[in-house]
Amino acid sequence: MHLDATGQNARWSPQRIGAFADAVLAIAITLLVVEIKRPQDEDLVDAGTLAAFLWHERASFVAFVLAFFLLWAVWRRHHTLIFEVTLLDRRTLAWHAPLLLFVAILPYSTAVFGHAAGNRLAVCLFAVTSALLFASEGVVRELAARRSTLAEHITAAQLRTSADASYAVAAVFSATAAVAWLTPYVWYAWFLAPLSATFGGRLIDRARRAFPAN
Repeated sequence: MHLDATGQNARWSPQRIGAFADAVLAIAITLLVVEIKRPQDEDLVDAGTLAAFLWHERASFVAFVLAFFLLWAVWRRHHTLIFEVTLLDRRTLAWHAPLLLFVAILPYSTAVFGHAAGNRLAVCLFAVTSALLFASEGVVRELAARRSTLAEHITAAQLRTSADASYAVAAVFSATAAVAWLTPYVWYAWFLAPLSATFGGRLIDRARRAFPAN
């Protein structure tokens, strides 16, 4: 822990929280596959029976792949953040709690959605969890840009731009959570999340520049 000249405004090295976040994300990713239903003896009688079982569980595999890449994206961006910040402030550190909370609950939401992809509430649950996950990730980067000590090669504007990408993904999942009550098949739109991060993030960044906060 580091203190400023007045003995206040404690700041922490990001390495410890980075290691803890890595562990939580690794466990969450492992739990994703644990939640996929395994074939029983009667499903292993022959190739046709096994193929029928696997086809019946196809939604679970789709949910697994989708959640895996969402968590991988969060890990990759957080891993990058650890090298963009030299000292974390108290508020940025505190906001890791909701971030990791939603990381930990995503495997549960994934399992529910995977076993009931046509259920509107199951789709909504996954969408809301994902939206809160990326919104929290965006807030962590936003606070780091405002309050933490950044590495020499990083500017606050770069971190804010990265936060905007997270907000854009959160907005897509939030929108699909509402649309899910009209059609559960809105989840196909989730595969466009990478595009929303790129193009939606740019729109939010432009809006920031056009209407700067006072």
